[in-house]
Amino acid sequence: MPTPRAFEPNPLATAGWLALAAYIVYACSRLDFTWARFMTGLDNGARFIGRMLPPHIAQPDTLLKGLTESLEIAVLASVLGILVSLPIGLIAARNLMPAWASWPARALIALCRSFHPVIVAILFVKAVGFGALAGILALVVASVGFTAKLFAEAIEEISLKQVEAVRATGAPFMSLISYGVLPQVFSRFVGFATYQLDSNLRNSTMVGIVGAGGIGGTLFAAFQRFDYDFVCAILLCIIGMIMVVEVLATWVRGVFLERGKVQEE
Repeated sequence: MPTPRAFEPNPLATAGWLALAAYIVYACSRLDFTWARFMTGLDNGARFIGRMLPPHIAQPDTLLKGLTESLEIAVLASVLGILVSLPIGLIAARNLMPAWASWPARALIALCRSFHPVIVAILFVKAVGFGALAGILALVVASVGFTAKLFAEAIEEISLKQVEAVRATGAPFMSLISYGVLPQVFSRFVGFATYQLDSNLRNSTMVGIVGAGGIGGTLFAAFQRFDYDFVCAILLCIIGMIMVVEVLATWVRGVFLERGKVQEE
């Protein structure tokens, strides 16, 4: 008896993989990607890293101010973005809302997710000027695009039995949401919120490069001065700050998950 294969031959899949390989070769040739250029880049990168070591904090006050501003931007943008995402995600849930309400909400979410936060930050810098306000507004848009989408999908996966039970009591719509929907998605929403805070902290270091406040402006200025040992110190501080926030976010997530399990029992 012949041994069954884990993956049966599929001519269409094989043709697709061959077409993908051919396109990769074509794209590399169009983009001037050569092995010699890659090796030259490795050599230049090694010299660049050599100039970055050892790290040196040339301007401690500027560094501390930039890190503090990035943290403030991330926290404010996360709070505002989550508050805006709650009603939008609820309206976008197709199992609770009619199509005429859910589709415009989903279109708004797709619009917020269409552009990278740096591009949105450039637009807000032009609109409100340089500074942290542009960074906060840009990350609020990014937060809505991510959190509202996941929140809507989480609501669409809930059991409608609990919703129908609350509705049968004649409860108003807000009570229906409070007692029939939120208890089923609260633990997941906490996870979405903590991840969004972590994401906004990372993005807050990038939007500063275009003048939207934060440590990114300090990093860009150090690059322009060829002060690479200070650049290394800034990068290490950014990594440390993100790791600390990640540990705190994981702890908060664990606390709420444990509380949710206790309430379910």
